[in-house]
Amino acid sequence: MKVTFIIGGVARTIEFDASSLPYRHHGLRGSLLDVALNFGVPLEHVCGGNCACTTCHVIVRSGMEHLSGMADSEADRLDTAWDLRPESRLACQAIVAGDVVCEVPVYTRNYVHEDGQIQLGTAGGGRRD
Repeated sequence: MKVTFIIGGVARTIEFDASSLPYRHHGLRGSLLDVALNFGVPLEHVCGGNCACTTCHVIVRSGMEHLSGMADSEADRLDTAWDLRPESRLACQAIVAGDVVCEVPVYTRNYVHEDGQIQLGTAGGGRRD
């Protein structure tokens, strides 16, 4: 399988065997968030991947049919996401079953970076001055 993450206009494609992917205990096993964490892709997840925030909001550019269906809890949480689109998903809840391309939006609902630094307006984690 392949997942391509687009962050700040830069695409990074990860090829992996889902059956041998270690579970990082953030989000659902095999989710976009789980894939990202396994390969060092910076993807916010302030709530630990528990579907309690929208910091792992992604926009699926292709391959929506290769993701698990959306549960009501994810749909309810996504209603609070900035720049919500029909192609929006929470990376912690979207389990990968085939090739997917997703974009990580610049802004998230929670601007607090997990290490305590503030991330305002840039996909790279710094401030725009």
